[in-house]
Amino acid sequence: MPTYVSLLTWTDEGIRNYRDTLQRADSFRDMVAQAGGKVRELLWTMGELDLITVIEAPDDATVTRVMLQLSSLGNVRTRSMPGFTADEMTDIISRTS
Repeated sequence: MPTYVSLLTWTDEGIRNYRDTLQRADSFRDMVAQAGGKVRELLWTMGELDLITVIEAPDDATVTRVMLQLSSLGNVRTRSMPGFTADEMTDIISRTS
């Protein structure tokens, strides 16, 4: 299953409700699972970003749907991108001319 990395920042509402962050993380894991994916990692960070998550999902459309649903709750803004393992990069490189 493809891997996606998402960079999250709290909105004003999200930071006001920081005490709920663990419950929101559990809800996010459930949301991803219901969409057919899996949260491999979810990290709280300091600095410019507030959270980083690594998820597996069937396709780009699924990740887009989940991130739209997550963002619509008003606690975070997201930026997502595909990620590749070393084996996947080996395959990609072997296909270049």
